[in-house]
This record gives sequence, C-alpha cells and structure tokens, in this order.
Amino acid sequence: MVITSVNNSHIKDIYKLREKKYRDKNNLFLVETFHLVEEAIKSGCVKEIILSEGYDILYDGLKTYVSDMVMNKLSSTNSNPKVIAVCNKIKEDNNIGKRVIILDNIQDPGNLGSIIRSAVAFNIDTIVLSDDSVDLYNSKVIRASEGMLFNINIIRKNLVSFIKEIKNDYLVLGTDVNDGVNIKSIDNINKFAFVIGNEGNGISNSVKELCDKFIYLDINDRCESLNASVAASIIMYELNK
Repeated sequence: MVITSVNNSHIKDIYKLREKKYRDKNNLFLVETFHLVEEAIKSGCVKEIILSEGYDILYDGLKTYVSDMVMNKLSSTNSNPKVIAVCNKIKEDNNIGKRVIILDNIQDPGNLGSIIRSAVAFNIDTIVLSDDSVDLYNSKVIRASEGMLFNINIIRKNLVSFIKEIKNDYLVLGTDVNDGVNIKSIDNINKFAFVIGNEGNGISNSVKELCDKFIYLDINDRCESLNASVAASIIMYELNK
C-alpha cells in the first residue's frame, strides 16, 4: 500500500515532528536522505522508515511507502529525498568519559552540527549542551553533523550545576583571547572539559567563573575572531595531539 494523501492522519503526525514541541512531546525526530538514515539504522534508534514509491533499502523494521507528493510534504529540504526515518531520540549517557566539550548557548544549527562532526573526528567522549542551546534534533543540525550525532554521547545540562559536579576531577578550560594561554602550552591532561561560548557573546559570566584556566588560539591580528565551530575544531585537534 502506498500513501498518496498529505491529509493522511499518520502523515500528519509525522509532519508535526518538523517542529520542536512535537519532537519533545513524542520523543521522536526525523532523519532525511540515505546516508543519514543509514547512520540512524546502525545506531538502532529507527522506529519507522518512510520510502518513496518504487524505492527500497535494507531494513527489517516497519516500512511505509508514500507518493512523491507526500515525501515532498514531509521533507525539510528543497531536493526530494527518497527516504526519511522516524527515530527515537538518542539515549543520554551520564558516563561522560575523560574528554568533554561544553557548549554554552550555541544557537546556530550549522555550528552545532559541525562541532559534533569534529568531536567524533578528534575523539571527544561527550558533548554537553546548555539548556538554552539550539535543539540537537533540528534538521539543519542533523545534516551538518553528517550523521555523527549517532556516534557520540550528547547530553543536555544546566551548565553551572554540571561544571560544579565535575570540577574536582576535570580541568575546565574556557576560551579568552585576553587572559588565556596559548592552546599549544596545554599538555598531558588526563581529564578535561572545555567550553565554547555563544557565537556573539562568548561564554556566559556564570560559566566563566567556574573555569580553571583559559586558552586562546594564535591568529593573525587582522582577524578579530573565528567562527565558533572552527575554533572548537582547532581546539579539539590540538587537545587530541
């Protein structure tokens, strides 16, 4: 059976997942395109696969076939995907490992997605999102991460409370051009958590007060600052060396 009506009740329920309030209410989110769906399947979080009529992939669970018009309705991209997955939200693990990145009020979904991708590349164990950071399950975050959100532990916390909990065991690093030390001088840290602040305002004062040390990246004077995801990626690379 192929669903051809955008007014189908099941399709309407899936479409609602494009909005954060419904993702939160149902504990579900959407993933589009074959590569991202493939990563979701590997993670075991897929609840249902939506497929364009005449298209198929290897998946043993529930499959729903729809017309191109319905697929276009469900998609958040301009190019019509052939497959969308309805996924259960990823389980958070409070065992955070030794290498942690803390994101303080990151708002741009592209930045968050890029940071997730780099975190996997440079062996970060856990990403901690502040309560006011962009939604992890925003479609732009998922696309920018290239599916790497399925390959790293990501948790959402009140940062002040979280940092106070870990301070005795972790070196908490902030970023500060004026009062920091060059990132290259940081070496042989057993457990660390470093903070990347908001794109426009940097690290919030309440979080800054809890940092043990500040670092900076040595850049050309003609460049005032780096994009948050670029800075985070360079720091992760340096700490991984």
